[in-house]
Amino acid sequence: MMSPARFSAAIAAVLLAACSPAAETPVAEIAASAPVVPDPALANGARAGAYTLDKYHASVVFAADHLGFSNYVGQFTRFDVTLHLDPDAPQDSRVTATIDPTSLIIPTPPEGFLEELLGPQWLNTETFPEMRYESTAVTLTSPKTAKVDGTVTFLGASHPVSLDVTFNGAYEGFPPYDPNARAGFHAEGSLSRSAFGLTYGLPPEGSTMGVGDTVKFWIDAEFTGPPAEATEAEDAPETP
Repeated sequence: MMSPARFSAAIAAVLLAACSPAAETPVAEIAASAPVVPDPALANGARAGAYTLDKYHASVVFAADHLGFSNYVGQFTRFDVTLHLDPDAPQDSRVTATIDPTSLIIPTPPEGFLEELLGPQWLNTETFPEMRYESTAVTLTSPKTAKVDGTVTFLGASHPVSLDVTFNGAYEGFPPYDPNARAGFHAEGSLSRSAFGLTYGLPPEGSTMGVGDTVKFWIDAEFTGPPAEATEAEDAPETP
């Protein structure tokens, strides 16, 4: 049992601690400044190196406000992405993407409307046949998410656009059915179309009578990477 003297000393220590000034750096700030550790599944499942887009398992969808009544949705069906992935240091990864704007599809368009969207008032695909995105920085925001900063080039203008990216999973390969490493990601973001000079149809200030300036987009993509390492059984010489 604690002696009366020791008990009194302990009480005094507690009272002194309670009355002392608060720590200069709050615990929440210390936690926020701690480095984010990548999801172990990324390092364990994906091999480092160059990854190419699996175009059969990828999509680019976008939406813009229409008259304040709905989100009008479209999709591009021809695009390509290259990814240099470093599972041990995701912040050093890089991504480049290109989109063919003439691959635009929209649901149940009125007659001639799709051609109008591809024309000079909107996407102007004859003069600008490509949209491009190049990453400039990758910052982990949680073990499975990252902010990817980059530059979009569209209609002859280039502006910064950030993506919120989620790591869906990866594996080193699944021979013989899928002999290469595979990784999957979901990304989303938004941009101001007027920043790129696409101002046709914008609502007057204070009104929703038009097509909104903010364009939201969602990207889902699977990538194939370096070939899986051969197992010892595969490496072993055949016996006669």
